[in-house]
Amino acid sequence: MELAQFQNTIGINLTGSFLFAKHFLRQVSGDSPIPPRVVITGSTAGKYGEQGHADYASSKSALQYGFLLSLKNEIVKHHPQGRANAVAPGWVSTPMATESMKNPETRYKALGTTPMRKIASPEDVVDSLLFLAGRCSGHITGQCVMVEGGMEGRVLNSKEDLA
Repeated sequence: MELAQFQNTIGINLTGSFLFAKHFLRQVSGDSPIPPRVVITGSTAGKYGEQGHADYASSKSALQYGFLLSLKNEIVKHHPQGRANAVAPGWVSTPMATESMKNPETRYKALGTTPMRKIASPEDVVDSLLFLAGRCSGHITGQCVMVEGGMEGRVLNSKEDLA
């Protein structure tokens, strides 16, 4: 991988999120009736890594761990009930993923480690984002919710199980 690609991905994913949070929190006052809620989008690549995509995996890992855990400690300086959390989706049924899932080997690699044996829908991810941004999660901060159907780093399902 070229250094320029690595730096570009870090710039977009990590620096971009930092700048968003920085400028968002400048607008927040401590007496606002609605506390600030930041929800960062990570990825399973940030937890497990991803061959050939060290740039992406590194940026997402930095977001959903180091950045998130620092932000949750700093957001309360802007508002005492401010919260920062993250979601980390795995495969999501988007046009790009749909094309990839047409390859049986890619599909197996995606679902072979997933107990739920399905690709997430965009709504699965949005529902998690909305939960973390909403009132129902009022005492949750600094958490990264994995939206990946139970994915883990070992193969659970055979190709026959997924047929």
